[in-house]
Amino acid sequence: MKRLILVRHGKSSWADPALKDIDRSLKKRGFTDAELIIKAFNAEKISEEAYQVYTSPAKRALTTAKLFSDTLATTPKDFNVLSSLYTFNTQELLHVIYTLEEKSNACMFFGHNPAITEVANLLGNKEIANIPTTGLIVIEADVKSWASFAEGKTTLKLFPKMFK
Repeated sequence: MKRLILVRHGKSSWADPALKDIDRSLKKRGFTDAELIIKAFNAEKISEEAYQVYTSPAKRALTTAKLFSDTLATTPKDFNVLSSLYTFNTQELLHVIYTLEEKSNACMFFGHNPAITEVANLLGNKEIANIPTTGLIVIEADVKSWASFAEGKTTLKLFPKMFK
């Protein structure tokens, strides 16, 4: 079985319009929402297996990924920053998932919408209109390789508004 965890980056700041998109940082709300979701995710005790973590290099995604990695109940196996995850394109995100090395049966991705929401809807079995910032989705599929990940079951949905 493979477990795919998709996390949309935390709420980012638009305070400095001169900043490039990739350089936008988290707002205070991004940090507080991450704390809520991490606590709820750890309480689920989904797996003892260490996750492979993959993140976009965008400052808001990378910061969110580091917050999770530093406070997950299970220490990540590896922390990977992939330039190919700085994408809003569904097909590009799917390509990264389908070409993963078979290092782990559980992978956690930190990225951007609309790709995160669209991939969750393509690979999971529950329709989600929009994964909000810091939203987390777990999808499990009874497959042996990442290349064959399809028709998964959405087993967990954690959104910040659920805990406020």
